[in-house]
Amino acid sequence: MAEEKESTSIPLSQADNVSCEDPEDPAKSPPTSPNSSTRRACCFVLQSWVSKKFMTGIVVLFPVAVTFFITWWFIQFVDGFFSPLYSSFGIEIFGLGFITSLAFVFVIGVFVSSWMGATVFWIGEWLIKQMPLVRHIYSASKQISAAISPDQNTTAFKEVAIIRHPRVGEYAFGFITSTVTLQQENEDEELCSVFVPTNHLYIGDIILVNSKDVIRPNLSIREGIEIIVSGGMTMPQLISPIERVARPNERISLNRIG
Repeated sequence: MAEEKESTSIPLSQADNVSCEDPEDPAKSPPTSPNSSTRRACCFVLQSWVSKKFMTGIVVLFPVAVTFFITWWFIQFVDGFFSPLYSSFGIEIFGLGFITSLAFVFVIGVFVSSWMGATVFWIGEWLIKQMPLVRHIYSASKQISAAISPDQNTTAFKEVAIIRHPRVGEYAFGFITSTVTLQQENEDEELCSVFVPTNHLYIGDIILVNSKDVIRPNLSIREGIEIIVSGGMTMPQLISPIERVARPNERISLNRIG
């Protein structure tokens, strides 16, 4: 029995060393070597560099991938209109339906430009406007198409405008749709009807602003639409107001004075 006790007993000096070298206690664990700390720092720098370059690649490739995807989808979508017609004749050529669709759109444009085509289009538009739900969708889509139309008509946006809205010191992009004269006792005031899109291009507020308070930037209608649709991401770095064109009345008065 005495021998068993001696075999299981541990000296106090060894017991103190064991307690001091407890691996579970971080404060009492042995210090790390300089090589391991350097290795950890290098791994952290390499990981951050790889993640940064990876995100840079995503930022560069994302718009390219989206552009190619939408373009490819659009080609397949337009090609699907006339591809079944060619398939019935045994002709399997990819892109032939797309070319036929472009030619069809061109022919429609030529036909609508004529008197007979305009009459047929007017009758079809009148029938669409009689439908309860379809007329609102048609009116919204027609407003967008009229804004970028090359023809100068009364329904298209006239100019891109910048107005002080909704508070002083804040500006908002809009489109001048028409002008109106406000009759007052002292003198008449010319107001511009400015359409300010809110959530979508076809939903917004109509604000009457004095023509003198409207800033007309050097932006086209298409550039203004791109700025609003992209959420301001296509905003140019420099915007300068264009020179104010003299009104017809002012030109007549200048001619009389001369």
